[in-house]
Amino acid sequence: MDTLPPPPPPPPPPPIFQSNWKALIKSRKRNWLDLPRDVVLTIFRKLGTIDTLHRAHNVCTTWRNISKDPFLYHTIDMPNIGTDLSMDWYLELLCNRAVDYSSGQVTDINIEHFGTDDVLNHIADSVSHLRRLRLVGCYGVTDEGLCEVAEKFPHLEELDITISSLSDTPLQAIGRHCHQLKTFKFNIEGFRHPHMEYDDEAFAIAKTMPGLRHLQLFGNKMSNAGLLAILDGCPLLESLDIRQCFNLNLVGSLGKRCKEQIKYLRRPYDATDDYPFQAEFHYGSPDEEYPDGISDIDFLSDDDFAYYEFSGGSEFSEYDGYEYDF
Repeated sequence: MDTLPPPPPPPPPPPIFQSNWKALIKSRKRNWLDLPRDVVLTIFRKLGTIDTLHRAHNVCTTWRNISKDPFLYHTIDMPNIGTDLSMDWYLELLCNRAVDYSSGQVTDINIEHFGTDDVLNHIADSVSHLRRLRLVGCYGVTDEGLCEVAEKFPHLEELDITISSLSDTPLQAIGRHCHQLKTFKFNIEGFRHPHMEYDDEAFAIAKTMPGLRHLQLFGNKMSNAGLLAILDGCPLLESLDIRQCFNLNLVGSLGKRCKEQIKYLRRPYDATDDYPFQAEFHYGSPDEEYPDGISDIDFLSDDDFAYYEFSGGSEFSEYDGYEYDF
C-alpha cells in the first residue's frame, strides 16, 4: 500500500512580523510612546492626580502634553499624610495646576492636610460647576475664606469638612448660597471631658440647609436642643451620623422622633470601625476625673443600655446591617 506524503510545513510568518517579534523578545522592552493616546489617558487616570502631575508629567514632552488633558481632572484627588509641612507649597502648586488643566470641567475635589484660602479662591475663580468638595485637616482654610467663596459654588451637592478650626459662621454662608446641598459632613474629634455644650453649628445647619438628605456631625458638642432644631429644620433628612456626640441623650420623645424621622441613624455610642479617621474617646486633661459617684455609664441613654445589654458590650449594634450613604 502506497504511503501518503507528509503534509507541507506551515508557511513562515511575514518577514516584518518575524523581525519585530524577535526584536521584542530579545529586548524585553516596550516603547510606551507608541501607545494610543486614549490608552495613556486611562493609565494616567488610574495613577491619580498627584502621581500624574509629579511623575508622568515630567517623563517626556509627549506625556507632558497628555497630562494636561482636561479628561484627567474631572475629579481632582489630593491626599496628603500631612507629616512634611515643607511640601505643602508644592501640593498647593499641583492642585492649582490640576484646576487649570481641567478647563473648568472639574466636578469633584478632595484636598487633605494642605488646603488654604488661596487654594480655595483659585478653585472658586476657575470652576463653575463643582458638585463635591472635601476638605480634611485643612487648617489653612479660615472662616473668612470659606465665607468669601461660598457664593461661587451654587451647584455644590456634597461638602465634607473634617477636622478643621472653622466656626458656625461659614456654615451659614454655605447654607445661604449652596441651595443644592444634599450631603454635609462637619466632623471633629469626640471629647467626653470637659463637658461643654455648643449648639451654634447645629442651629446654623437647621436654619440654612433645609434640603439636606445626609448629615454627619461626628464628635459635635451640640445638646438635645441642637439636635431637635436639626430635625425640625431639615425635614428631608434620611441619614444622620451623630457618633461621639456625647452631650446627646436619645431617650424619651427625642429618641422616638429620631427613629420615626431618620431612616439610617448612627447613635452617639455606636461603633466607629468604619470611620476613616482616628475615633477614640478623649478625656481632655489627664488630671480630670469624674466627680465622686459618677462613671462612664452615667452618660448612657436608655437606648444605649439596651444596646450594651443586647450585644454584651461588643462593637456591633442593631444598625450594623445597613449600608450608610454619607
